[in-house]
Amino acid sequence: MPISPNQGSTGGGTPVTITGTNLSGTTAVRFGSKPATNVTNVSPTQVTALSPSGAGSVGVTVTTPGGTSNPIPFFYVSAPFKSSLGPTSGTLAGGNTVTINGVGLATATGVSFGANTATPTVVSDTQLTVTVPAGAAAGPVGVSVTTAGGTNNGLSYTYVDAPTVTAVVPASGPASGGTGVTITGTNLDSTESVTFDGNPAPFSVVNSTTVSAVTPPGTVGAVDVVVANPAGSDTAGGAYTYVAGPGI
Repeated sequence: MPISPNQGSTGGGTPVTITGTNLSGTTAVRFGSKPATNVTNVSPTQVTALSPSGAGSVGVTVTTPGGTSNPIPFFYVSAPFKSSLGPTSGTLAGGNTVTINGVGLATATGVSFGANTATPTVVSDTQLTVTVPAGAAAGPVGVSVTTAGGTNNGLSYTYVDAPTVTAVVPASGPASGGTGVTITGTNLDSTESVTFDGNPAPFSVVNSTTVSAVTPPGTVGAVDVVVANPAGSDTAGGAYTYVAGPGI
């Protein structure tokens, strides 16, 4: 007489289906000493019920007018605990792989990123990986993991859209570099790099529309300014001009 699933949350409430023979007229289903709720006699070979709360391994029995069955094992599983995930951000289109660490992850069946759910790959009881689904909009979303023991929230993942650059001010400076510039645009709060003619520039994020940078040394003439984040990059062609110093 099998039971499916054969494990569930310590808090109870797991729907189970018990199959066997001579189940007509079932009057009770017990998980150990505790009665199940919502017991439904579907057919002479099938009964459904909701598990009560419990812990560890218990025997499940079915009682009919003909007597009580032998027990079949059911395992109570605690809700998962998540300690970390990485990376913590990625493109709005999704598709990148995130690793989640914690305990009680062996029975994970789903990982939700906001309203969107993906099926994870269980590595071990302490780790799983999952391909991030596409997001609805840029910004942070809660991450929850669902296992046989329940659902646990508490982690956050940030969807990032590709940046755009609308202005670089001032638009020129000495070829020796060292000029402080303000770059404005959109989706700049997750900026990972700023380059002038391919040369990396020190930068700091002000907000989602502004980044401050210091020009590196460069070659006289107009150069491209490129801002990149985890979702991509944007090139402002010829947006900054290196100017030669005076000669005497």
